[in-house]
Amino acid sequence: MAKLALDSEGFLLELSDWSEPVAARLARAEDITLSDAHWEIILLTRQFYQQYKLSPAMRPLVKYIRLQLGADKGSSIYLLRLFPGSPAKLISKIAGLPKPDNCL
Repeated sequence: MAKLALDSEGFLLELSDWSEPVAARLARAEDITLSDAHWEIILLTRQFYQQYKLSPAMRPLVKYIRLQLGADKGSSIYLLRLFPGSPAKLISKIAGLPKPDNCL
């Protein structure tokens, strides 16, 4: 696979470089094997980005997922189980989106 242009934190420099195989590769770099549950959240996060033109921080991401998928999946605990550590940051990275503004 071709070398990806990434920033110092592993985010894509060119959003157009994103594809599902690229997402799987970015996830592997974070020790995450993508399941259907991961894909559901990744694709919703990309949808959020298309709609609002920004990568969601944790609170708006949880709210958006709750609206789309219900309370069982729209919770920070659910997202932490899938994307440990900093879910909003990890999801955006794997989804090929810019780092959310308020993520360290």
